[in-house]
Amino acid sequence: MAPSEIRVETFQSEALAGNALGDPIERRVHIYLPPGYAASHERLPVVYLLAGFTGTGASFLDFRAWDETIQEMADRLLAEGRIRPMMLILPDGMTRFGGSQYINSEGTGRYQDYLLELVEWTDHRFRTQAEPRGRAIAGKSSGGFGAVRMAMDRPGIFGLIGDVSGDKYFEYVYRPTLPRVHRTLERFPELDSALAHPQRYRPQDQAFRDVMELAALSACYSPNPDTPRGFDFPIDLETGAMREDVWARWRAHDPIVLLEQRVEALRSLSLLYLDCGQRDEFFLNVGMRLFHRRLEQLGIDHAYTEHEGGHFNLHYRLAFLLEAISRAAA
Repeated sequence: MAPSEIRVETFQSEALAGNALGDPIERRVHIYLPPGYAASHERLPVVYLLAGFTGTGASFLDFRAWDETIQEMADRLLAEGRIRPMMLILPDGMTRFGGSQYINSEGTGRYQDYLLELVEWTDHRFRTQAEPRGRAIAGKSSGGFGAVRMAMDRPGIFGLIGDVSGDKYFEYVYRPTLPRVHRTLERFPELDSALAHPQRYRPQDQAFRDVMELAALSACYSPNPDTPRGFDFPIDLETGAMREDVWARWRAHDPIVLLEQRVEALRSLSLLYLDCGQRDEFFLNVGMRLFHRRLEQLGIDHAYTEHEGGHFNLHYRLAFLLEAISRAAA
């Protein structure tokens, strides 16, 4: 049998045309095709796997010491009989600020629509099970957030959802960091230069990363095309005070807040898989736990796992995710 293949295709997105950050509309898509795909006529389940902040589809294929690439992991799970043959689509959702959260925003672009374009493109180009029970979307951190938001916002497209340590409960994950980032911004006179050309800025240290992450999230959650930067920060840059009106716009994107409005969308899923570390450095385990408990109260079927790790070095958790998707796929 022929080995698995990583195919790299170029995809031109209509949804991203004219995006506010001027990011490319032509994106590279990495596709994992399982062993024997070319010689088979079988239609396969598809997993759209979303990377976290500052990551992209190609990141899943990067070498990691003492770890597996996603190709090596999928090959091993297949050889061990732990998953069925499936296709993995690894999209590029990168923006100039480091990430899109995979949602539509005037401040970044229509990244949720871009993912839906990829679904149509994939179903026409490859032998897929082109139905919700054979179509999964999943990811870690921002990717997990994007997967859950896709399920909530666009029901009936994906029947299988996987969320590993996705952003939730913004009061815990984002709000406590704002005073520290404001202190950084007070000593960051090159803010607009860094935002305009982040690839040129040095040093790209933790302070730089904090500023870029705040800009990325603000562009996603509180866009404002009438301002020079195209978005509103949730803090006053001069005083550091919270801008509660802007913060309310952020909270409107929180899956914890949206849950009550999107109950039927989640109830329709064949799989809602949630996974998080008990020592998550951003306290995402709290949001995941609250999400899990409310799902239980609402009678929405889901799989929930807490492990002993934190937020980082969680690539190995994707094996459990792929197994769950394999079991649930049509």
